[in-house]
Amino acid sequence: MSPTADLPGALPRARDLTEALVAAWDSRGAGYRPRTRHLLADGAPRFTNRLLLQASPYLRQHAHNPVDWRPWSDEAFAEAAERGVPVLLSVGYATCHWCHVMEEESFEDPEIAEVINRSYVPIKVDREERPDVDAVYMAAVQALTGRGGWPMTVWLTPEREPWYGGTYYPARDGDRGSPTGFLTLLQHLSGLWGARRVDVVAEAARLSQHVRASLSARASGGSLPGRERLEVATAYFQRAYDPRDGGVGSAPKFPSSLPVRLLLREHARTGEAALLQMATHSLRRMAEGGMRDQLGGAFHRYAVDRRWLVPHFEKMLYDNALLVPAYLEGAQASGDEALIGVAVEVLEDVLRTLTCSEGGFWSATDADSLDPSGKLEEGRSFTWTPEELAMVLGPEEARLVGAWFGVDRQGHLDGRSVLHTGRPLSALAPQLGVSEVHLRRAVERARPILLRARSQRPQPLLDDKVLAGWNGLMISAFARAARALGRPRYLAVAQRAADFTLRALRPDGRLLRSWRGGVRGHQALMEDYAFVIAGMIDLFEGSADLRWLELAVELDREVEARFEDAEGGGWYATASDHEVLLARERPSYDGAVPTGASVHLLSLLRLASLTGQDRYRRRADAGLASLDLSHPWALSEALLALSRRHSPTAELLIVCPSDRGEGAPLLDAVRGRFLPHLTALVVPSCEVERLARLVPWAEGRAAIDGRPTAYLCEDGVCALPIRDAEGLGAALERLGVR
Repeated sequence: MSPTADLPGALPRARDLTEALVAAWDSRGAGYRPRTRHLLADGAPRFTNRLLLQASPYLRQHAHNPVDWRPWSDEAFAEAAERGVPVLLSVGYATCHWCHVMEEESFEDPEIAEVINRSYVPIKVDREERPDVDAVYMAAVQALTGRGGWPMTVWLTPEREPWYGGTYYPARDGDRGSPTGFLTLLQHLSGLWGARRVDVVAEAARLSQHVRASLSARASGGSLPGRERLEVATAYFQRAYDPRDGGVGSAPKFPSSLPVRLLLREHARTGEAALLQMATHSLRRMAEGGMRDQLGGAFHRYAVDRRWLVPHFEKMLYDNALLVPAYLEGAQASGDEALIGVAVEVLEDVLRTLTCSEGGFWSATDADSLDPSGKLEEGRSFTWTPEELAMVLGPEEARLVGAWFGVDRQGHLDGRSVLHTGRPLSALAPQLGVSEVHLRRAVERARPILLRARSQRPQPLLDDKVLAGWNGLMISAFARAARALGRPRYLAVAQRAADFTLRALRPDGRLLRSWRGGVRGHQALMEDYAFVIAGMIDLFEGSADLRWLELAVELDREVEARFEDAEGGGWYATASDHEVLLARERPSYDGAVPTGASVHLLSLLRLASLTGQDRYRRRADAGLASLDLSHPWALSEALLALSRRHSPTAELLIVCPSDRGEGAPLLDAVRGRFLPHLTALVVPSCEVERLARLVPWAEGRAAIDGRPTAYLCEDGVCALPIRDAEGLGAALERLGVR
């Protein structure tokens, strides 16, 4: 192994650990670059800790800190008990900007590392691999401080009970205006542990009891929520809506803050035009702002301002997977084809930047990239100056394109501009002295040129782990786009990703959460099962390939056996045989990533429609009854299921003489409509009998007179067979399916 110094303040290493680290170093890839400022003359790292043995990109980022980090493990807590010291738990993720800041300021500081190593057992957790651990201690931090976020820093007893915590801490007193820095806090709390341990342990016990109660709560009452919950939610979001810029409230702005898909459903149900306007205006404003990568197409994490202009620059797979259906449905409900263009650009960016060669999807790209001096700077690779545009495009094209994308000398970040749009061509072109056609063509020419030029810059770090749940969300996105847009290529992408995800993460019949470079991670959580099941159902509806429905049913059996609360309804975040944590969470809040419970509710209702088995509906009803839906913003994905539960549902089967493609004209009558509660399948006649084994309403259907034939039923009442698109459209209208 490279020459390494002892970690400051740490105990001597055991021989077997040293040997494992040597082997890990020797097997590093040719492109491995230690992420540390503590380098020897030959470029090797001065320090190395146990995280070099981990697969997680986030943990590997910290492998050369002088802090003696451990991964989450029984051994780490046993060491804390043996030494009689508390645990310092640090939780973050690979593309977290402020996690990088705290690493550079504190975890790379040998003086701070010495205090940590001497006085604590430090544990580092990747929240994306272990959201179960993150949820438990985030609940404690929120109880202590009233807020949460990452990096999260929590002080624990050796029994894993929290007694102090927060998020980002500046390194020293006075840094960033903070009177108390991380170093002082470490020293003070270590002293408190030594002098008043009995009091600390008692406080930890009280806080732990609060965490258990808050994470395990279920709704009282036990009855299915009524349609009025949808009305209350709609009224709440109408009050909270930002009429100027869309979304909810002021800065920061998250795309998940306004449940666009719920508003579209309520518009379809009530005909209230204001709800459609709220949804589509928000979608357009998000797409015009700098929160969307105007060259690549996908969305960054969130906007730090009200106008969706300046983003937090990481790109997360799940954000983009969830936005694609919102844009597709917005286009169907409004007829605005520009929204389709946004969805397509998102998917193409994902194919370009977040798709691995095996077919799965990587997790994220970082917010930070290197500036010309070699210093990490947030958003550097995405921002532009007028001079940079001119160098790539020439002065005249740069003048036009810079005006369209809002690039000027003042900029938004240290003189650099975030590309954004929003001014109509009709208003901007006369100001520039050109026609609308000329300006449009200039922008169209420039986008691929600028994207190629940008690709030559230092790129943000790629978080190349594959997560089962996030892949399930993106499989859904591609499958839905394939169905909505009639693009077989997208269906092929979804099928390939599903094959890879199940091959890599379900090697023995049980789903696992993560995979990276052939290394598999922990047991899957409820969200993984729920998102993958939803992806399988979307694939089945897009392809009518029965294996996807069979897989959805198989995975749901595991959900019922391992995650479901058989007595109270609903689901736990972790399996019944999962590692015992401080609390077994029943998720009650849809954040940027919805809870598995929220998503699975809708899947159960869809399985009920597909299979005709009422037990799926009964379980969905019990799940809905177990949730507290009195706060409209808490479980907006669950409200999608509630909307379906209280709406007429319909099933459409298009039977083709020999090939699914023959059903395209009939399917076109469906694609251009917003049909949130319609289940639609297209099959060749030779597959009908096999399909009917799981989908009973397909039994006996045929392509009449050798022509594609549509069979449409609503709530058990079927129309006569239909063989032309006009007739199908009219039947959809008569049945009240919007």
